Amino acid sequence: MDTKNRNTFIVRCGEVALKGQNKPFFERLLVERLRKALYKFQALEIKRNEGLIFIKAPREYEPNTVASEISRVFGVASVSHAVETESELEAIGLAAVDYMNNLLETKAFHSFKVESKRANKDFPMESPDIARYVGGKVLIGCKVLKVDVHNPDCRLFVDVRRDRTYIYVDKTAGFGGLPLGTNGKGLVLLSGGIDSPVAAFMMAKRGMMIEAVHFHAYPYTSERAKQKVLDLAIILSEYCGKIKIHSINLLDIQQQIAEKCPEDEMTIITRRFMMKIAEIIGKETNCDVLITGENLGQVASQTAKGLVVTNQAVTMAVMRPLIAFDKVDIMDLAKKIGTFETSIQPFEDCCTVFLPKHPVTKPEIENILKSEALISENTLINDALKTREITLAQIRAL
Repeated sequence: MDTKNRNTFIVRCGEVALKGQNKPFFERLLVERLRKALYKFQALEIKRNEGLIFIKAPREYEPNTVASEISRVFGVASVSHAVETESELEAIGLAAVDYMNNLLETKAFHSFKVESKRANKDFPMESPDIARYVGGKVLIGCKVLKVDVHNPDCRLFVDVRRDRTYIYVDKTAGFGGLPLGTNGKGLVLLSGGIDSPVAAFMMAKRGMMIEAVHFHAYPYTSERAKQKVLDLAIILSEYCGKIKIHSINLLDIQQQIAEKCPEDEMTIITRRFMMKIAEIIGKETNCDVLITGENLGQVASQTAKGLVVTNQAVTMAVMRPLIAFDKVDIMDLAKKIGTFETSIQPFEDCCTVFLPKHPVTKPEIENILKSEALISENTLINDALKTREITLAQIRAL
């Protein structure tokens, strides 16, 4: 592909660029993730150069669509659709004028400002001088525009590098974070609610591969409730790649707890059983941590003491990325990543079965252990694991 028949995209790596001696490893993995994420676009060129990643795509692909796909890959701070030209002063000026005239055909604006970056320190002009030169050329070549350095309608970026110069106006923000696979694997306790999908997203953003366990109470909970969780996992797979879901029927355990344990302890004991089963699955699947969507003080079982007692059910580390979030913030992020509308569908989950009227908010571990001694823990857990169904949620394999 020559320059005339391809679109160029500049990918900025954000936090990846700060990794010191490990930077090449993170960049290589990010390039790999980008290749997988862009699998449906043919004949792409993806290269690393001077701390950036450059992607060349045939012009048949709509630039905003390609940029949107790039921006969803963890590790990408921002992406710009750019035109490129030779790193020669006159060529840069001509390319800038053509770019702005083409832009005026699709976008109404009256003022502009040029911001220049000289990555090539051998270039004979410094950045402020490049900006002034290009600004002058644009003023002459685009008669309807004026310069406004304080509050411009349009910012024109000129990035001068050793072999090529890149000209663009937009920076599509990415999610940042780290490429998938740089921080091990976690098992998320995935319900059909708003919180746990967001928790999975946030840990994946930090480079963690995601597996999931879902607890249901069929037939008290419906098949549609299970499908809702699969739908959420499919949405998450846009960002996290394929997600294996382990579905466990918790009904027998909940019935035993309801029959033999104090009513106010039902929620915390049920939660502890979930954690114990999740730990078994997590160890089987080589997960490093458990992940939950718990949020301090959001419900009665998520008090500080409640979370401590829950933690004491397992030896694996438990990650709670939403622990200090306001509910509104969690909802906003759910909307941003596309899980919110599915999460609020009115299909019950197992946490609503046998829900006590007044759950204990300050559980004592000694009391909880005494109550758990009244039921056949190992038998119940083994029987629950026999109900396991494994489903793969996948849109793309990152």
